[in-house]
Amino acid sequence: MKIAAVQMVSTPRVAENLARARALIGRAADAGAELVALPEYFCLMGQRDTDKLDVAEADGSGPIQDLLAAAARECGVWLVGGTLPLRIDGRRDRAHNTTLVFGPDGRRVARYDKVHLFRFDDGERRYDEAATLLPGATPVAIALTDRAGHTWRVGLSICYDLRFPELYRALCVPPCDLLLVPAAFTYPTGQAHWELLLRARAVENQCMVLAPAQGGRHENGRRTWGHTMIVGPWGDVLAVQAEDEGVVIASLDAARMAQVRAQLPALQHRVL
Repeated sequence: MKIAAVQMVSTPRVAENLARARALIGRAADAGAELVALPEYFCLMGQRDTDKLDVAEADGSGPIQDLLAAAARECGVWLVGGTLPLRIDGRRDRAHNTTLVFGPDGRRVARYDKVHLFRFDDGERRYDEAATLLPGATPVAIALTDRAGHTWRVGLSICYDLRFPELYRALCVPPCDLLLVPAAFTYPTGQAHWELLLRARAVENQCMVLAPAQGGRHENGRRTWGHTMIVGPWGDVLAVQAEDEGVVIASLDAARMAQVRAQLPALQHRVL
């Protein structure tokens, strides 16, 4: 099954971002992708952290969710909707940062709320997701069936989750074929750790990793690292988009994963 990761440089304007996302989903589908994943906050990179609260949608209703459902149906793909802010009942000061997955028929098949909230302060740049978000609590893995009838186990995660290998161990019981990591890594943390961590998660779980990212200079002045990437089960980088908007594509290869797991049966050797 061909899989695609979309890289964007999202703006403070939701409608503009949705139009660009729809075009890139179509480009990936036209190239043969059956699964397409968007980056974290594909729908909005606001001027202020609180802007996400202004566009947060109720679960199951809103223009962002409508766009994702329609795009999945019209393109006939499994669509991983990067992330979008979803309202929390009774709260206006916090939201969830949520990944939604839609099937080729446009129906929603999964929801994952980001568990680990990012905080960073190097004296020049400061980020604290807990100021506007509440964390999720539950790992989510799903089974997707491709057009050939093969079923793949897919684990969901978001950005800062990448630093917590225990989440991926929980997702990989039973083992996953693919781990998804939509992200908006900061430039300094991405430059230092993004590829290193993606390859580590692929190697230790002997599966593929699909990591769509924000990649460039945003109107709010923030610069995201980009380097949208697809990594194989041996830790090899199969495709990468360094900066700017684009789409990268590779194929899920069950035979290659089986070969890696047979040659080095590390998953069978786990003790803890």
